[in-house]
Amino acid sequence: MTILLSDPRVAAVPVDECGEPLVHLDESFGPARSLVRQGLADRLAAARLELPSGLALRVVEGHRSVADQRSIIADYSAQLCAAYPGISADDLRRLSSRFVSPVAVAPHVAGAAVDLTLVDERGHELDLGTKIDATPEQSAGACYFAAEEIGPDARAHRDLLARVLGAVGLVNYPTEWWHWSHGDRYWALVTGAETARYGPVEASSGVITGTAA
Repeated sequence: MTILLSDPRVAAVPVDECGEPLVHLDESFGPARSLVRQGLADRLAAARLELPSGLALRVVEGHRSVADQRSIIADYSAQLCAAYPGISADDLRRLSSRFVSPVAVAPHVAGAAVDLTLVDERGHELDLGTKIDATPEQSAGACYFAAEEIGPDARAHRDLLARVLGAVGLVNYPTEWWHWSHGDRYWALVTGAETARYGPVEASSGVITGTAA
C-alpha cells in the first residue's frame, strides 16, 4: 500500500537537523541550477556516474519556499474541490498529498528533494510516460512510478532512475515518478531511519529555520 505524505506516520518522524547548507547544482544537471542540501548534491553526482554513456540527469526543481509550497497546495486543492464537489477536509488533504506535500513535512521545503528526469546527449528528455508534474487526474494515474499504463521505453527509463538513485540512498515518492529525496521525514519512514536529517531551510540565507519534533 502506498504511503502518502499526509500519513500521520510521516509527521511523527523526529528531525535531527544536521545543518548542511543549501548549494546550487552545477549546470551539468540542467539550467535550473536548483538548490539542494549538500549531501543530496553529492548523491546526485554519484548517481550520474552510474548512468549509461550519453545519458544525464536533469533536475528541474529542488528547494521550494514555504510560500511556493502553500501556493501549489492551494491551486491543486481547488482543482480537487472542483472535481469532487463536497469533498471532506480529510479526503482533500489525502488526495492533494498525492501531488503536493503538506508544508510541515514537505521534502522540497527541507531542500531534501528533487524533481528530475533523464536526457540524452543533446539534452532531449527521454520518454518517462508523462511530463513532470502531471497530476493523477491529468495522467489517469500514469504519473505513479509503478503505473502499468506506460510504454516499455518509459518503464525501462523509470527502472533506470530507480537503480541509479536508489543505489545512492534516494527514495521515490510513489505517486510521482520524478520526485526523489534523501534525508527528509518521508525518506526516514520508508528506510527505517530513526530520524530525518533535514528540516525546513531558508533559501535566501542557507540558514536552518528550525524543525518540528
